[in-house]
Amino acid sequence: MAFYENTIVARQDLSDKEVKDLKDKYNEIINNSSGKVIKIEDWGLIGLAKRIYNYKKAFFIHFKFEGNKKTLNDIEKKIKVDSSIIRHLTVKYKKLDTNNEFFSKKTK
Repeated sequence: MAFYENTIVARQDLSDKEVKDLKDKYNEIINNSSGKVIKIEDWGLIGLAKRIYNYKKAFFIHFKFEGNKKTLNDIEKKIKVDSSIIRHLTVKYKKLDTNNEFFSKKTK
């Protein structure tokens, strides 16, 4: 099994419940297709550098997981038909960095 990071960019007009449902949905897809979710990072609503389908902002959800080809195929199939996702990116790694969270919400 290999390590992957998958970042999902979802529409800005989703409610908090819909964002949570999106996280749960893809967490379940990964776990049910012989994968293992290591970490889920909710980066929140972030402004986009360039408009995507007339959206100026988007919700970013970042998954760090372990999986195989079947896991990737299942995720790709679901993302392609999901109307709430406007972009996504999957990157393969030899070793995951689970300590750093680059878009963490810092509390004071």
